Amino acid sequence: MGLFFFGPHRWRGESGRRYRFKCVLTANGMPKAGEGGIYIFVRRRWAFFLEPLYVGKAADLRNRLRGHEKWGRAYWYYGATERHVLGPIRDEVDRRRIEEDLIRKLKPRMNDVSIPKAKAPAAKRTAAAARAFDLGGILGRRRAA
Repeated sequence: MGLFFFGPHRWRGESGRRYRFKCVLTANGMPKAGEGGIYIFVRRRWAFFLEPLYVGKAADLRNRLRGHEKWGRAYWYYGATERHVLGPIRDEVDRRRIEEDLIRKLKPRMNDVSIPKAKAPAAKRTAAAARAFDLGGILGRRRAA
């Protein structure tokens, strides 16, 4: 029964894509040294309800998870019970894309910054247009610096 609870789990990103993670409870279950990928610190409530606390990426999951500076806080303060790992993912661009997709959807409480979505830049007024709308310039007043 324990393996059923701590088996693979799928997390969905903002894009709708599902990623299949492996639950890692001990050092023996961690990926081999040098394997990159994505990890999630998770709090399990009432057996089936999982709350993502932190999403991160690493070029070497094993070394990153062994000495992670946020694990102590996740465990003691937020009640993290397990780590979920997705890998190997060799390409840094792929790791970044997946991490951002998951953070946007899951909104984990321990991720410090939200990742903005790429948007088309807003149209800026040119200097000439700015002067045209400046009534102070027409009336002979100087701008305050």
